Amino acid sequence: MDDYSLIQLLQHRLRFSTRIKPAQAAVLIAITDESDPKVLLTRRSLYLSNHAGEVSFPGGKRDPQDTSNIVVALREAYEETALNPFDVQLIGDLPMQKARNGMLVKPVVGLIPAEVELIPQPTEIDRIFFASLSSLMNAPPIPYEVRYVHQSLYFPSMRVENEIVWGLTARMLVSLFQYGLNYQKEWPFLLNSPAFYGKKIKQTR
Repeated sequence: MDDYSLIQLLQHRLRFSTRIKPAQAAVLIAITDESDPKVLLTRRSLYLSNHAGEVSFPGGKRDPQDTSNIVVALREAYEETALNPFDVQLIGDLPMQKARNGMLVKPVVGLIPAEVELIPQPTEIDRIFFASLSSLMNAPPIPYEVRYVHQSLYFPSMRVENEIVWGLTARMLVSLFQYGLNYQKEWPFLLNSPAFYGKKIKQTR
């Protein structure tokens, strides 16, 4: 694609929902406004009680004083990464997603400057990094092993910037591709084929 065509496509296709439903949590999918747009991602601290060490978008739970899903996403992004809300050009949202704990999460999409300066909040974030939007679109689903008490399940994941993106964050990216870029990425719920076992990525839970 030509320079900025991905950005232009996102701006053309994305809108904010007309039927607004307050979510229990919201995340900001922040994309750099440049010819090779990149997605802002974080790796959560290993010391957190929920989703420790996982890759996620900046975001979190709604506070009582939050007036909208957008406010939740921008506030949490500022608290976690010091991203100035005034540096975010909001362009739309994506369908609500349900987290593993049943919480309803709203993804909000916005553009940010390519050279934005960010600072990880050390009690919540171990790393801030950017992943090429086109690379994420083209990344094949790789099996990621999650061990439970009596069995292991293999979920699809993407490996980018030496990180594993899976679960809710990966599903939100697939939704972004579908609704924002008219790109249908193959993303099965589980990858349990024996053909994948030699390539699986392990996690102990």
